Amino acid sequence: MTVGTQMHQTLASLESACANLKTFALETEDKTAKKMFAEYSQQLDSICQGVKARCNYIEQQEPQYKVFDNAIQQGVQHENQQEKMNTTEY
Repeated sequence: MTVGTQMHQTLASLESACANLKTFALETEDKTAKKMFAEYSQQLDSICQGVKARCNYIEQQEPQYKVFDNAIQQGVQHENQQEKMNTTEY
């Protein structure tokens, strides 16, 4: 697993946790808990922004770490290989 992939997975996990905290803040009726969850989600949003900035920096410095672009490229290559195999079978 590349550094780029690990960074994107970490970012996805952080964003998921942040969304959970926001949901908790909306769903709870306890004002103290609501405030706590809202503050935690804001802190996590800030962390997400930092990690996202680092992902962007890494991808600019090391293009092979562009996880999304690489995944699309691999998918296209796989489709092309499948098409070649299907046309040569007949």
